[in-house]
Amino acid sequence: MSILHIGGYASLFGVRDLAGDIVERGAFASSLKSLPAGSIRMLYQHDQSRPIGEWVKAFEDEIGLWVEGKIYDSDPDGRLAIAMIKGAQMDGLSIGFRTLDFAPTNDGRVLKQIDLREISLVGFPMLPRARLRVTGKDAAIAA
Repeated sequence: MSILHIGGYASLFGVRDLAGDIVERGAFASSLKSLPAGSIRMLYQHDQSRPIGEWVKAFEDEIGLWVEGKIYDSDPDGRLAIAMIKGAQMDGLSIGFRTLDFAPTNDGRVLKQIDLREISLVGFPMLPRARLRVTGKDAAIAA
């Protein structure tokens, strides 16, 4: 089995997404305390029946929610994701969550507390700047 190592920002603080949501710094804090990185599902295109790997790091920094993970080629979806990433056809990250606390704005919401459930690899993220990159020794191979 081969593995592709990836990392990137799944969410950015203070940046409006295409639905009008803005994630506030600290919104993931309580969720990350109760849900370690390995328990956050890594899915292909938000499809619960298509897990493709595992997240090994997930934390908030001053920019947003940083994640690192491994994609496995042990099933067709993992192989597809790896091929799409290596072929520069997929580089988006997208969060699946429940909103626990928010403040409405004129054209969306400020998300104050989020119950994070999964982070997916997607072709078109709701937050256009939420992107992944190949990391570690795999970075040279993917370039």
